[in-house]
Amino acid sequence: MIDVNHQINAVSRTIGTRTLAAGEARVLTLSQSYDTDLDDLWDACTNIDRLPRWFLPITGELKPGGRYQFDGNAGGVIERCDPPTSFAVTWEMGGEVSWVEVRLSTDPDGRSRFALEHVAHVQDEMWAQFGPGAVGIGWDGMLAGLALHLSGESMSTDEAQAWQVSAEGRQFTLVSSEKWAEANIAAGTPEQAARASQEAVSKFYLGE
Repeated sequence: MIDVNHQINAVSRTIGTRTLAAGEARVLTLSQSYDTDLDDLWDACTNIDRLPRWFLPITGELKPGGRYQFDGNAGGVIERCDPPTSFAVTWEMGGEVSWVEVRLSTDPDGRSRFALEHVAHVQDEMWAQFGPGAVGIGWDGMLAGLALHLSGESMSTDEAQAWQVSAEGRQFTLVSSEKWAEANIAAGTPEQAARASQEAVSKFYLGE
């Protein structure tokens, strides 16, 4: 199963901004290294049969220009694919469009690193209320699922949902939320504001 503190501390998180044609966007980046080779990590991230084992069931055409849809979650267009090191997609959900790029590389110790960048236009009011944890906590859960899968374990969708509401799953949410608040502070957000959004997003994820 998931060692909450070990998993959360294995992830690097940063927050920045980027100017796009439509205006300024928020950029969340997180990464983790895994004890596998680059080809296996690429396959885990792009194989339509493996993705449901650690993330969500997916349908569509997994090729440049193709559309994909995660069951009950986001869908979009595959904009670029450069195996075995990177791909970029639109991330469309709830009428909003953002962009996700995944980059894979080999660390000096031979482990393989997964890095994800999520670029999104976020209304100032929404960012002030919930901060980066609004999407960051979900991405942390995805990286945990990938870690479990690459270690030879797995959870079914039902098991993953049950885990999320367990004491261990709730602790994962709280610690992830805290780490995203720390990244928010490091990016220049006043600590009081970052902690307020940390509390709000934690309550949202925990259904409080």
